Amino acid sequence: MRCLIWTLAGVALAAGQTPRIGIIEIYGLNKVPAAKIRAALGVREGDPLPSSKAEAEERLEAVPGVVRAALEAACCEDGKAILYVGVEERGAPRFEYLEEPAGKADLPAEVALAYGGFLEAVEHAAREGTYGEDLTRGHSLMVDEHARAFQLSFVELAARHLEELRATLKNSADPEQRAAAAYVLGYAPVKRLVVNDLQSAVRDPDPGVRGNAMRALGAIAVLGASDPELGIRVELTWFIEMLHSLRWTDRNNAAVALVNFTEKRDERVLAHLRERALPALVEMARWKHLAHALPAFILLGRIAGLPETEIQEAWKSGERESVIARAGKPPGKR
Repeated sequence: MRCLIWTLAGVALAAGQTPRIGIIEIYGLNKVPAAKIRAALGVREGDPLPSSKAEAEERLEAVPGVVRAALEAACCEDGKAILYVGVEERGAPRFEYLEEPAGKADLPAEVALAYGGFLEAVEHAAREGTYGEDLTRGHSLMVDEHARAFQLSFVELAARHLEELRATLKNSADPEQRAAAAYVLGYAPVKRLVVNDLQSAVRDPDPGVRGNAMRALGAIAVLGASDPELGIRVELTWFIEMLHSLRWTDRNNAAVALVNFTEKRDERVLAHLRERALPALVEMARWKHLAHALPAFILLGRIAGLPETEIQEAWKSGERESVIARAGKPPGKR
C-alpha cells in the first residue's frame, strides 16, 4: 500500500530499460503557459522518463510564476508511463500537510508481522488479477483468499491494540509504521471511534499514510451510509481540499473516495465541491488516460445534477466537454 512515486509497478519492462513516456499531463496551470513548463521539463512523449526527478522539479520551479512542482510516474498507457506534472503557481490554492511526527511509538510486533504478510499477499493478488474487494462491512475484504485472511486477522488485532495503533499513527517518526497503523485502524470494531484519527492522517506528510487513511475512511463511509444508526460521520473537507494537491496520487485518491462519498447526492457536499474544487475537477476530467479521468468526470456529472445513467452514456459516447460545461453553469441555468 505504500505509494510508489517513481517506480512503475506492473509494467513489463526489460531489465535495465528506462520506462518511456506515453502521456504527459500538466495540471495546476492558470497563468504560466504550458509551453514554458514543457520546455523546462525537457522531455516529450516517447522519451524516457527524466533520469533525475529532483533535477526536473528544480528546473520547473525556476520558471517565473512557479512556486513548487512535483513529478509522478503512473502506470500505464499502452505499456508506457504516464508522467504527471503538478505545478503550483504563486497565489494558487495549496493543500497543507501536517508536520512530520518525531515520536518513538512503534507497532506491536504481531501487527507489523501481519501487515508485512498482507503486503506480500496484495502483490501476489495484483499479479494474479484478483484485486477486487468488498467494503460493505466498513473495511476492505479482498477477493483473494490469502490477502482476505490477513484482513480478517486485522479485526482482532485492531481491537486488541487500538491505543497502540492510534499512538503510532499520530506520533511515530517512521512513515512505514504510520502507514501500517492507518490501514489496520480501519478494521477497528467500532468504526466511529477511529474516524478522527484517520481524518487527521489524511493530512500526514507521507503519501503512503495519506493513501491508507483515505482507503480506510472510504470503506467506513460505505458502512455509515448503509446504517445511519451507527453514528459514523466522515468530514469531507480535507478530501475536497486534497483535489488541489501538487501530487497526482493525492488528487486521484481523493477523487476516487469522493465518488463513493457522493453516491447519495448530498447537495451540501456537491455545492462544496463546486465552490472549492471545480477547476481542479475539470483539469482531471480532461486527462487523457481514461481510468484516471473517470472519477473527476463522475463528480462533475453529479455537480451538474445529471442522473447516473446519463453520466455513463456521456462517458461512453465521449461527450466529456458537454458535461464539463453543464457542471460549470450556476445550478438554476443548467
